[in-house]
Order: sequence, then C-alpha cells, then structure tokens
Amino acid sequence: MDLIQLKNSAIGAAREAGKIIQAYMDREVTVEKKPKLESYAAQVVTEVDITCEKIIRDYLRPISEDFDLGFLSEETIDDSSRFNKDYFWCIDPLDGTLAFINKYPGFSVSIALVAKDGTPIIGVVYDPSNDIMYSAVKDLGIFKNNLPWQIKHTNDYLSYVTDKTLSDTPQREEIKKTLNDYAVKLDLDGIKELSGAGSVLNGIRVLENGPACMLKLPKKEKGGGSIWDFAAIACIFQELGLPATNFNGGKLDLNRKEDSFMNQEGIFFGNLTIGN
Repeated sequence: MDLIQLKNSAIGAAREAGKIIQAYMDREVTVEKKPKLESYAAQVVTEVDITCEKIIRDYLRPISEDFDLGFLSEETIDDSSRFNKDYFWCIDPLDGTLAFINKYPGFSVSIALVAKDGTPIIGVVYDPSNDIMYSAVKDLGIFKNNLPWQIKHTNDYLSYVTDKTLSDTPQREEIKKTLNDYAVKLDLDGIKELSGAGSVLNGIRVLENGPACMLKLPKKEKGGGSIWDFAAIACIFQELGLPATNFNGGKLDLNRKEDSFMNQEGIFFGNLTIGN
C-alpha cells in the first residue's frame, strides 16, 4: 500500500473541503441540530459540514476502491465497513462547527487512515483560517505546509487546552488536581487555559503551546469526543513520540465496536517533555 500516495490524496481532499469552508467563513449559514447528543457543540451541524463530507468522500472514492478502504465520517451513518477492511478513512469534514458558526478560528478538516486494530497510519489536518496543512505518516515523519515540523516549548507554565472552559466542566476538580500535579512535577509556573477551538485544532494547540496537554476524564454519559475527533491528531502525536492515549495511559481505541464515542476511556494528549 502506497502511504505517500494515500497521504497526498487526503491532503488534496482536505484542501478541496477547505475551499468550501473558506467561502463560507464570513457568511451566515443554516444551523440544524442532531438528536440525542449531550452537548450543544456535538448537536450542531451546517450545510457546510454536509457539503464538505460529500467533497471529501467523492475525492477519496477512486483511491479507496483501489486499496479497498473502509469509511467512517461524522455526518454519515456508520456502515461498519471499518470492521471488515484492513484500513479505513476516519473523517471529520468540519471539526469545531460551533467555532465556525461563531466566526472563531478554531475549526478544521481532519482526515485519518486507521488500521483495523485502531492504529492511526496517516493524519492530515487542515486549518482553513490560517491556510496551514499538517500531515503525518506512521514512521515517515510529520510536516507543516510540506516542511518537516519540529516542535519546541515556548512557555514556563502549563497550557491546558480544552473545548469547554474549566469552569464549565463537570469534573473540573479532578482535572485541576491532575493539571496541578503535572505543573508541580515539571516545576512550571502555574497553569493557563486555552479554550474555544474544536478537538482537532486543540490537539495542534497542545503542540504549539508547550508544555501543554489536552484531556478528558472517563465518564458514563455518551460524549467525550468521537473517533474522528482524535484519529488524525493521534497519528501526528505518535509520530512526534508524544502520548496520545486514553486517560489512564492505555492505547486509544480508534476502532470502537460499541459506538464512536470516547467517553468510557477518556483521552490524554500530552506535550510535556520535548525541549526540556
């Protein structure tokens, strides 16, 4: 299987979807709600989400047929092809829809190729607000706008990157304790919060605002993000040698059989040691 060819196809698909997003960034869009989801951010969907998914799917269809790939995407009912194929595309056509609606630059296109065992093989993230493309292939490096990307720490404090502010998070006391423990262990000067973006660009923010982390505690209620929120950035983190795990440090289950939600295991994406 030609991973570079597949990565380039994912990049092309992300750019095509990004053109649609850019065309609507300064326009009002029709907002609808998905039923039976916990948070407002998870409920909202726009015509742009739907259009971008169709563009990505059409763009990737020929190469998907060539390599017999499955498909999982946020706006399409799971057809279970991911369980029957050796690899599947895992797509969020517009992550951070709420940020997009509110004209806040925290949205992106996310495309990953994931193996049947849940290992992320390719990760592509496009930030249309800043025209930045991030990409990674397992064991073949990570790139920012086609140039090798090396990250470094810039702060003497811990950045806590989150979609919800800590004050709006039900498990905030547990999270505060976890963050304080990291800050003390690393001898950092306190904690600063970065909030408001979608999960995908939050992952990128963790890399660009180190030392930093993004986490969600396990919980019983459905939510906590979905597979497509974390697959592409997990590939990027792993290629950098950084943890992209469940909350307890185990392997992220990026091919969950029960459903696509990650609430039962939580997540942890860390950028705590590079540059120290």
